[in-house]
Amino acid sequence: MPRDFLKDAKDKYDVIVIGSGLAGLTSANILGRAGYEVLLIEQHYKLGGLATWFKRPKGHIFDVSLHGFPYGMLKSCRRYWNQKIADRIVPLRGVLFDNPQFTLKTTYDRESFTELLQSEFGVTESTVKEFFDTARGMNFYDDQKLTTKELFERFFPGRNDITRLLMEPITYANGSTLEDPAITYGIVFSNFMSKGVYTFQGGTDLMIGLMQEELENNGVDVRINCSADKINTENGKVKSVTVNGREIQCRSVVSNANLLTTIFKMVGEEKFDKDYLEDARAVRVNNSSTQVYMALGPEDHIDRDTGDLLFTSTADRFETDLLLSRDVTSRTFSVYYPDTRPHDKRERHLIVSSTNARWEDWANLDDEAYEASKKDLIETTLDALEKYLPNARERVVFSEASTPRTFYHYTRHYEGASFGTKFEGLPVSQALPSQITGLYHAGSVGIIMSGWLGAINYGVIVSNEVDQLLMQ
Repeated sequence: MPRDFLKDAKDKYDVIVIGSGLAGLTSANILGRAGYEVLLIEQHYKLGGLATWFKRPKGHIFDVSLHGFPYGMLKSCRRYWNQKIADRIVPLRGVLFDNPQFTLKTTYDRESFTELLQSEFGVTESTVKEFFDTARGMNFYDDQKLTTKELFERFFPGRNDITRLLMEPITYANGSTLEDPAITYGIVFSNFMSKGVYTFQGGTDLMIGLMQEELENNGVDVRINCSADKINTENGKVKSVTVNGREIQCRSVVSNANLLTTIFKMVGEEKFDKDYLEDARAVRVNNSSTQVYMALGPEDHIDRDTGDLLFTSTADRFETDLLLSRDVTSRTFSVYYPDTRPHDKRERHLIVSSTNARWEDWANLDDEAYEASKKDLIETTLDALEKYLPNARERVVFSEASTPRTFYHYTRHYEGASFGTKFEGLPVSQALPSQITGLYHAGSVGIIMSGWLGAINYGVIVSNEVDQLLMQ
């Protein structure tokens, strides 16, 4: 008989959390800590969503998205998880930009960028200060018509090189484009500028393991290989969730699935108002990604001066379309030194190359064309890596590629989206409980879309709303 992953699960919970991305995990943890009966279900066999890892033979462990996040992650983990997790959040120091317009290294914080903008790009101190203060002062209630491109033109007219410096890492971090509202850029950029870029020492496997331990300590019922088939409603309220064919009652649901999947597949459009559906259909999903995972031999190493994050490009100018092009010109290399996992005695040196990508460029390839495209992605990435790791082709002993189809396979994110939805997804996400009482969404949407930190913080916001409902 097939294994029953819901064995001994209760017939009713206060809250069912669908999906174990960082938003779902955090919501479940806060609500469990508050004393509610919480069921957390995950369709994959591992928790974490995109904050995950995978293992390959000969001791290779690759992190999918452990690249870098703002200092706020430390504070959020300390408050909403535990000190043990927060203590492992450490700064990255080496961020390299290398493209035809400039080559420079930075600690990626306000002090470093202020000095660079003045000394390398000739911007006056007053202009730099005003720009930073403007970005930092942005909030959700501001006029959202100003685009990021217009923001840059206001302070740095005609300076495509400065646009590149300011924009490339944020596009990598959350999928923002020059055409998106400036607020989606300003808030994320300011988060990074406060104290630089951080990472989790110990790897995603350790982090998710510590989070699962905390969840279980707080009484959360955690279940993997459990897919939410349907969110059932009655008289405009959440009634239950059908999980692996079994109906489980609940008073509320937090969906950490993709927003559009939640509305149109799990619930069904017949349950929503016409105007709400119109807004939901207008929501654009964000772009996806391709990645190439590479490992050096056990006796080989990467010089620490190479850096931690390398934003590289061969394009003459910064253009959003080039970042998404199937003809890859921009790659971000994340370098993982042995101290990423200090407990691992094998001291592996690993590199992950990431590029933003479009779902439609990969979705409909037949098997032969798909495998050929993945092979080409690996080969061209090795060619690009040679500049930063001499003889890379001979030194890389293992390589593997992932595509938007890979992201979809493991996360079920709509069109393999790496960053949820665009800005207009936020009000649709926030309005979900006004359509169906007890139904909430937490994930990567719009203004809160800032990678790991944004996901955790949205999970916090939603858990507080659920708490208010359940206390009534």
